Amino acid sequence: MTKYGMLIETDVCIGCDVCLKACKDEFEGNDYLPYSAAQPTSSYGYGTNSTFGWPDTPSKLTPWYTNGHLWMNVKELIVGRYPAIKGRYLPTPCMQCDDAPCKKASTGGAITTRSDGILLIDPVKSAGQSQLVASCPYAAIFWNGSQNIPQKCTFCAHLVDQGKTPRCVEACPVSAMTFGDLNDPGSQIAKKVKALNAEQLHPEYGTQPKVYYSGLIKPFLKGTVVDAKGGAGLSGASVRLAASDGRTWTVTSNFYGDFEFTGLVTGQMYSLQISMSGRMTKKVMVFLNEAKHIGKLQLFQGGQ
Repeated sequence: MTKYGMLIETDVCIGCDVCLKACKDEFEGNDYLPYSAAQPTSSYGYGTNSTFGWPDTPSKLTPWYTNGHLWMNVKELIVGRYPAIKGRYLPTPCMQCDDAPCKKASTGGAITTRSDGILLIDPVKSAGQSQLVASCPYAAIFWNGSQNIPQKCTFCAHLVDQGKTPRCVEACPVSAMTFGDLNDPGSQIAKKVKALNAEQLHPEYGTQPKVYYSGLIKPFLKGTVVDAKGGAGLSGASVRLAASDGRTWTVTSNFYGDFEFTGLVTGQMYSLQISMSGRMTKKVMVFLNEAKHIGKLQLFQGGQ
């Protein structure tokens, strides 16, 4: 049985917002009943302070803007703190969950899951059900006050039923999104999800989303091996990291003396050992509460 899903490669995404704009172009002001009612239109303009009930200032205009809904929202994902910072752009549509909290919170058949896995909010049956907005742990449901209904990404079901792909996937200039049948091992998306070891966002929610991500930044540990006397970076030092759960990793410092371990788990104690021919071995204990750079680690002359 067909099970439609989406793969988003965050290490490919350039944060251009074209997917967001394509979504708005498709849905703002456009009804696709019975799939969805029109998404509220974004608007902007200028007004005097009195327009907003503030004391007026002659000849001074204040800009205003409402962005409507963000059925596709491009967020910035930042991990770590200076000087150890990594960033990614994170496009977030509705996760199309198999075990959807919004569906459990709905009444009167307002939310249904199609046979192909696409989750839809009925634009008629959902009237007045504002509780659905708060029910989504991914904040992917929005309230349309003018129509008194909750709304969200539909995976462009009206286009899928015509044999087309969602507008966001079609519009992406760097092909960071892939749409297709997750249950077909021969499909492009199924092959990519497996090859890229893609994962779901916040699996701890237990919602079984059908949107997968690759390239997500994991907690990491960085540092620099330097000569204790002159402070120059030391290339070729062997750096071994051992976790409290028994796992180990080994890397070699680069030309500048830098090293990095990725894919770590926070909330654990790690043992760091640095060794190099003609230098004294250095050992450091590190508690990783977040991604971090532990600074310069000096190696003294001596040893074997």
